[in-house]
Amino acid sequence: MKNKLIFGLIWLVFTIYAFLLAPPNNPNTLDLIINLSSGKFQDINPLIIALFNLMGVLPIIYTCFLLFDGRSQKIPAWIFVTGSFGFGAFAILPYLALRQPSTVWSGEKNTLLKVLESPITGIFITIGTILLLFWGITNGDWSDFIQQWHTSKFIHVMSLDFCVLCLLLPVIIKDDLARRNIDNPLIFWIITLIPLFGTLAYLCFRSILETDITNKNPQVKMNN
Repeated sequence: MKNKLIFGLIWLVFTIYAFLLAPPNNPNTLDLIINLSSGKFQDINPLIIALFNLMGVLPIIYTCFLLFDGRSQKIPAWIFVTGSFGFGAFAILPYLALRQPSTVWSGEKNTLLKVLESPITGIFITIGTILLLFWGITNGDWSDFIQQWHTSKFIHVMSLDFCVLCLLLPVIIKDDLARRNIDNPLIFWIITLIPLFGTLAYLCFRSILETDITNKNPQVKMNN
C-alpha cells in the first residue's frame, strides 16, 4: 500500500506540474513533433533530436523488464508498456502503483521474451543509447536547449520525463534481480547509483531465466 501511495502521488504531482506549472505550449510544437517523428531534422537542435529518440529507447528498456514482471500481475503490463512509447512516465507510474512485488518466475517464455532477455538485445540498446547521447551532447547547442527548456512545454516536460524514467528503473530491477536469484546488494546499488548506464550494463550481463518443465521450479543459468 505504501508503494501505491508513493507512485500514485508522484504521478499526480508530475501530471499537475506538466499541465499547469510547466512553461506554456509553443505554437511550433506540433510541427516540431511531426518533423522529429518523420525524420526531418533540418534546423532542429541535435540535443532535442537525441532526447526525442532516447524517449523511444527508454520504453524498450522498460519492456525488457515489465513483460517479465507482468507475468505474475493481475494487470496486463503490455498496456502500460505500449502507452509508455507515447506518454513515457505518465504510463509507467500507474503500473508501478498498481503492481504487486514479484520475485518469482514460472511458465515458458515466448519468442518475444527470449529476444528481450538476450544479452545481444541489451548490447544493441546500449550501443544505440551511447551513440545518441554522444551525438547529441557533442553536436548540440546547449544555450538553445536551455532557452527552449524554459519556454517550451514539450521540451520541458520531455526532459523531465526522461529523468523520471531513468530514476524509476531500479524499482523494477530490484525484483528482476531476485527473480534471477541474484542476491547481491552491491549490484543493485551500482545500478541505482549509475542512472541508465547501470541498467544498460545489467541488460547486457543479466542471467537467463530458465524453467524446469518437470518440477515447475524456476532455475537460473548464467551467461558466460
